[in-house]
Amino acid sequence: MTLSNGTSDGTIRWGILGTGFIAGLQTKDLKENGFTVQAVGSRSLESSKGFAEQYGIATAHGSYEDLVADPLIDVVYIATPHPMHHENALLALNAGKHVLVEKSFTMNAREAQDIVDLAESKGLVALEAMWTRFLPHMIRIRELIAAGTIGEVRKVVASHNQSLPQDPAHRLNDPALGGGALLDLGIYPISFAFDILGTPAAIRASATMSATGVDRQTAAIFDYDGGAQALVDCELDAASANRAMVIGTEGWIDIEHTWYNPVPFTVHAVDGSVVERYEQPVGSRGMQFQASELERLIRAGETAGTILPPGETVAIMAAMDEIRRQIGLSYEADAVVEGK
Repeated sequence: MTLSNGTSDGTIRWGILGTGFIAGLQTKDLKENGFTVQAVGSRSLESSKGFAEQYGIATAHGSYEDLVADPLIDVVYIATPHPMHHENALLALNAGKHVLVEKSFTMNAREAQDIVDLAESKGLVALEAMWTRFLPHMIRIRELIAAGTIGEVRKVVASHNQSLPQDPAHRLNDPALGGGALLDLGIYPISFAFDILGTPAAIRASATMSATGVDRQTAAIFDYDGGAQALVDCELDAASANRAMVIGTEGWIDIEHTWYNPVPFTVHAVDGSVVERYEQPVGSRGMQFQASELERLIRAGETAGTILPPGETVAIMAAMDEIRRQIGLSYEADAVVEGK
């Protein structure tokens, strides 16, 4: 049975690795749409039990190792901070579990490739939890572009700016915890640019750094063969409308605030007239659609889909590596050498 509408028949069983804010959001969407959440695991049994009680989960494990060893689990959702994704995903894959890994997928492209290679060798699914890709409005946008509704795509413009905690000790501001605007916020517009235009031929980036040494705000221009461009930006201490546009020779698509959520969009012709107005209310937050895609892949015996194949996830991480190189932002994970 193939389901692609954000629901599940409940036969595939999920384990939640991590008990933070994002884990709660995903678990809520799973529970509300028929998915079976079988177990949760945390480094603290107390935290795991509290999470299990809050979301009605049968089993609480006091370690990640116990979670991935649970024979009743088919898929592990990795919801820890991104410096831990590499280790956590490899742990789950080596236990024979499929993984849905929060974004940013890893700290860098090397770590991403490790996960993708291991998953492929074991015939398992390793899907990046870029939930926006799987939302109904994004599916429709791809259809319109493929149909030539706005002509040849010339430019993608997308922002992700938020006013977030400025405590120097907060994860977002701590280099040791992968802090900065790029990996937490910039991943959204960057992934969107890849979705619409593919891998850029060249990248030009600029940033302003915080007192703690992470990027406070970053902007980049992606240049493509044929002349198209993507303009992407992110900031962690100032909010904006967070809209996005896809501009073509025959019109443009304007995605409303906040574009990476399930929101309406309007297609305009060159003269500004409205070609299409898209509004489709989505139940829950919308994170159920990525889970539905992962279950579809498992049922089909596939390890890669077309909406966000593993190779593209690696390419996105490589683009962010290049942006970080240009703005002078490095993390401890970048110094790791294979075999050491």
